[in-house]
Amino acid sequence: MSSKQSSQVAGKIAVVGDRELALGYRLLGVDDTFIVSDSDAPTTIMNLFSSEQYSLIIIADQVRKKLSKAMIEKLEASLAPLVIFMPSPSEQVEEESLAALAKRVLGIDLKVS
Repeated sequence: MSSKQSSQVAGKIAVVGDRELALGYRLLGVDDTFIVSDSDAPTTIMNLFSSEQYSLIIIADQVRKKLSKAMIEKLEASLAPLVIFMPSPSEQVEEESLAALAKRVLGIDLKVS
């Protein structure tokens, strides 16, 4: 990828999920939002992931439940693009501890005393 292409990709965001999540990000100025059904979610996500057009892909947590374990592991291990799973505003959320988040995203164990 040339430096011109990489500068165009830098900061580009894609959002994949339900209508509510996509609309929220569209209102924030994210143009690349994808409303997916259970059946087309894995294909859409892998196409975005392998396209090399995005530095960040935000996926609705409800879509995560429809993906295979191997696919989730691949997405969570990626840094380029960085993939995060976002709960829907209407879902009850069990918050991930800071230590668990650091271990998952950065691979660092935070010792809490």
